[in-house]
Amino acid sequence: MAMTITRSLTAQQLDFTQVKTYEHILDDVMEIIDSAELKIKLKEVEKQFLQEPNEINKVRLGIIYHETALNLGFISKTTFTGYSQKSYDVLTELYLDVKTTKELLPFVTSYRASALSLVGGETTKLSLVGDAFKLFEESIQKYGDVSYSPEFLRGSVSENLPWFFFSQRKFAKIDMQSIINKQNKISEYANWKIMSFTYWTWASQHQEKKFRNEAISYLDKAIALDPNYKAGRQRAEELKANMMK
Repeated sequence: MAMTITRSLTAQQLDFTQVKTYEHILDDVMEIIDSAELKIKLKEVEKQFLQEPNEINKVRLGIIYHETALNLGFISKTTFTGYSQKSYDVLTELYLDVKTTKELLPFVTSYRASALSLVGGETTKLSLVGDAFKLFEESIQKYGDVSYSPEFLRGSVSENLPWFFFSQRKFAKIDMQSIINKQNKISEYANWKIMSFTYWTWASQHQEKKFRNEAISYLDKAIALDPNYKAGRQRAEELKANMMK
């Protein structure tokens, strides 16, 4: 299932500005939390790809399939079943194509790994989750310095794993802290939406008394970054209210 090929490409060989340009182009299909908006976007992206099946529209298709599997596939066991496999297949085609633009690989490889973990969850083939984490590690090693995507997705997957995946669950804290550290060094490392989610997630992971002040500070940041409730604001407000009691 988790096909791999050898690539010598590293983050140092990528154009950071171009990676950020592609991130902006892909942003509207990533981390969609509104189900109605997601269904509309799914139809829109599929139509775009049918009309113009170019590289960027194919990446957008693979990512929107991932978001559909993540947010709708486990709710409906009929209409949206199989979208994790669709995502993995589309992204694998891009990954195996040596002509794929190298600055798209941080997104292709990380969403491919996450899609494989979703396939494992949907089919209850838990060995695929282990395969997914191997793909995550490869993506992080190669592209983590220029893109938040590999660590953010691995951390998000880790956080939602059952307890018996204890060796993978540790990455939930490791990856979110890493993103914050990199953002502190390079202010444009991650966008407002990702940082809103990241700050909320960090606070959720550190609710012990000794972390309280820092957690509240991060929740305030998560809220401030998300004025229109498109990212972590609602959950950050709820968590802050509970912590302030």
